[in-house]
Amino acid sequence: MQLLLHLQFQILGTLKKVLFNFLLTKIVTLLKFPESLSLFALFGLKLMDLLEYQAKELFRQMGIPVLPSQRIDRPTDLKGLRIPFPIVLKSQVYIGARGKVGGIRFAENTIDAIAAAQAIFHLPILGKYPKVLLAEAKYNPDREFYLAVTLDSATRCPVLLGSQYGGIEVEAHLQHMRQVIVDQEFSPFYARRLALKMGLQGKLIASVSAVIEKMYRLLVDRDLDLVEINPLAVSANEELMALDGKVTVNDAALGRQPSLAALVAAIPNQPNPNPIACGVNIVELEGDIGVLCSGAGLTMATLDLLQKAKGKPANFVDLGGDYRHCCPPNVLQERLKQGLDLITQTKGVKVIVINILGGVASCLQVAEAIAAFLKWQAVNRQVPPLVVRLVGDQFHAARNLLAAIDVPVFESTDEAIAHTMALVTENANVTGKRSASLMLASA
Repeated sequence: MQLLLHLQFQILGTLKKVLFNFLLTKIVTLLKFPESLSLFALFGLKLMDLLEYQAKELFRQMGIPVLPSQRIDRPTDLKGLRIPFPIVLKSQVYIGARGKVGGIRFAENTIDAIAAAQAIFHLPILGKYPKVLLAEAKYNPDREFYLAVTLDSATRCPVLLGSQYGGIEVEAHLQHMRQVIVDQEFSPFYARRLALKMGLQGKLIASVSAVIEKMYRLLVDRDLDLVEINPLAVSANEELMALDGKVTVNDAALGRQPSLAALVAAIPNQPNPNPIACGVNIVELEGDIGVLCSGAGLTMATLDLLQKAKGKPANFVDLGGDYRHCCPPNVLQERLKQGLDLITQTKGVKVIVINILGGVASCLQVAEAIAAFLKWQAVNRQVPPLVVRLVGDQFHAARNLLAAIDVPVFESTDEAIAHTMALVTENANVTGKRSASLMLASA
């Protein structure tokens, strides 16, 4: 974990915000689920992920190459298997690295397959038992790539991600991840640009570009939040195959996507997403500034600016992008209070900077949540000074409300960071004078 945090700050000045987005996600994922190797297990949003067999059905519909496969609801289904042996059986759960705990097994015949299926059905992975297995033809890749198309919470633009180091190798080679932001109308140029940035050559440029294009079309046509292939296998003769995939559904779009809604409804024991119940996560560092933001991209951009200003974050909390869920404003308000409570429990925090982009919740509603937290904390513990940056509706009303309780509010992140650093310096000067006085008194 310390290595990942060190890596994050080493590359902070050289990579763009979208890479910070999934680096932050990775760190938080490892804190909550050490066994998971998925880059996009975002703060409880896995509740709206499709299972692998469902994601691959969407891939098949888009013409993305996938192996012959079959859903297995019970071990005896393998007696009617329609794909040839040898096969691989995969536990259909929302946890990565299934193979390390026995959730992926190979079988050469029906007897072995039934025995393997019985073992997997009775194998809990982080407390979750699979209700469905995926039987798939065995495949021996020569190389493995990583590809993803997602939405950047900072720019709200689609982003293409790719690396020649896929599968479990993606974790050890984050510095090789490449990205292309789709800032204008999509064309094959963007996909080809990513393939070239990945360092691909020969016919792989065209074939990988074609897969990226289809992933992008799937994301846009189905109103998805994420389409990920990891790994995209490359055979010895450079043929491609999506060996594993992740699709994250935008629950706000289900009304426009009846076929997608049917897939979500078909997921066994699929709970209703509850962003409040998912809670928030804190990443502890070693500085003196608490950071609380809405959205991973905004969080990492704020950390970047703090570092450039010679600031040292003590911790950070990402509340998640409230606009992604179209949830009522009380969701962001409650998560904000949870985040502030976590930050103020860390010793050594001298200032807390809050950077919130309004969406469903207005600036005034965010300000009301901050004011309510400070009122509640007044009888519990001393809260460090807050510096707030807000963007959205009712900004002036929010600024007036917080000004009445001596909380400065800014429209510019740069101004908020500058004020934060001024408070840190002031605090350091006061502490220094107090220490000097104590030394003189004791002398």
